[in-house]
Amino acid sequence: MPKLKTPLELYRLLPRSNCGDCGISTCLAFAAAVIKQEKSLADCLHLDQDIIARFEGNIERQVNIEGIREQTLKELKEKIRSTDIVSLAVQLGARSTGTTLVIKCLGKDFEIDGQGTVTSQCHTHAWFSIPLLHYILFSEGADPSGLWVPFRELEQGKTWNPLFERRCEQPLKFIADTHGELFEDLIRMFSGTSSHTTFNADVSVVLYPLPKVPILICYWKPEDDLQSRLHLFFDDRAEKNLPVESLFTLGTGIVRMLEQIMLRHTDGKTEFE
Repeated sequence: MPKLKTPLELYRLLPRSNCGDCGISTCLAFAAAVIKQEKSLADCLHLDQDIIARFEGNIERQVNIEGIREQTLKELKEKIRSTDIVSLAVQLGARSTGTTLVIKCLGKDFEIDGQGTVTSQCHTHAWFSIPLLHYILFSEGADPSGLWVPFRELEQGKTWNPLFERRCEQPLKFIADTHGELFEDLIRMFSGTSSHTTFNADVSVVLYPLPKVPILICYWKPEDDLQSRLHLFFDDRAEKNLPVESLFTLGTGIVRMLEQIMLRHTDGKTEFE
């Protein structure tokens, strides 16, 4: 049985009543707490014992994943220290303050200094800092061609695609299916732009997580006996600006951000404001 790796995967098992009997206000927030090892499935008083027995030992915790990311971030910062990042501003589609780079990410300014420290008015995570530093260090400065391809058709995408579908496209589809209005609001928060594509999607939005790495999100609503669909597309030159593992991290990171915003939505708070 595949391990449960995200709050949304756990959320599907829960009653979704938001009763608060576990001590947390919503079922989605409870699911996130289980992933972080702050709660266990048994803390849900309304969950069948057979579900608890079946899945409690089949949850992938975040501790090791976060540790690996922190180590990767440390190594990238070391490389940044020996790089003249300011000289790369034009190539990256960024601007220079003289001593730092300022890069527009999802409509927000992120500033990077010579030590590899990333600062912004919004909260930053290792998942976003890693692709950002990868972009600075390895981007060829290739302008997007305008030709959209699915992740699996990227040169190195085929191997990563099954995990990409599971960690990125499926959770995003769940958000679109269950929080339709919220989903469109969140896209606007990220400075997304509506796009008319040849894919005949009901919702088609372009995001710019990095200046030369656009992402196209296409969503097809359910119709008659057809289920809804959601797919992400990348410019066919994306790998000239970012290695495939960081393209993967960008996609899954956006999912994490959306999940966190959903957790805060009832309080009118977001991480990206």
